[in-house]
Amino acid sequence: MISFSFVDTPILKLKKSVLKSCIKDLINSESFKSKDVSFVFCSDEHLLSINQEYLKHDYYTDIITFDYCEGANISGDLFISVDRVIENASNNSVTFVEELKRVLFHGVLHLCGYKDKNSKDKTVMTCKEDFYLDLFKSDLIL
Repeated sequence: MISFSFVDTPILKLKKSVLKSCIKDLINSESFKSKDVSFVFCSDEHLLSINQEYLKHDYYTDIITFDYCEGANISGDLFISVDRVIENASNNSVTFVEELKRVLFHGVLHLCGYKDKNSKDKTVMTCKEDFYLDLFKSDLIL
C-alpha cells in the first residue's frame, strides 16, 4: 500500500492514483515488490526535528527515508520537506513539480538499495532519477 499524508504543511493536490502507479512501476522495474510505502509531506522544521532526533544531524534536508524493506519487499516511511523542495526547485531552475518528482523517486530508489554518500553512488542515483523522470513525464503530481 502506498499512502500520502501531510504534517505541518498545506495539503498538496496530488494525482494519487497516477503517482501510486508510477511508484509501483519504478519499484517493479527495479525487480522489487511494493509493500507499505508512506510519503509524509511536512515543513522544514518538522523534518529538521526528525533529522536531529533520529539521525543526530542538525541541518535541513529535503527527504529522510526510513527503510523497513525485507528481501524483495519494499517498505518504508519517506518524510519530505515541502519547504526544501520549493527552495531546491528555485535554486536548480526547475519547476516545483519536477523537483518534487525527483525527490519522490530519490527516496524510493533509496528503498531499492541505491546510495548517494559518495560521488560514484551520487552519479548512479542521479542517472536513475533522470531515467524515471523521463519515463514518467506526465504531470502526475498537481
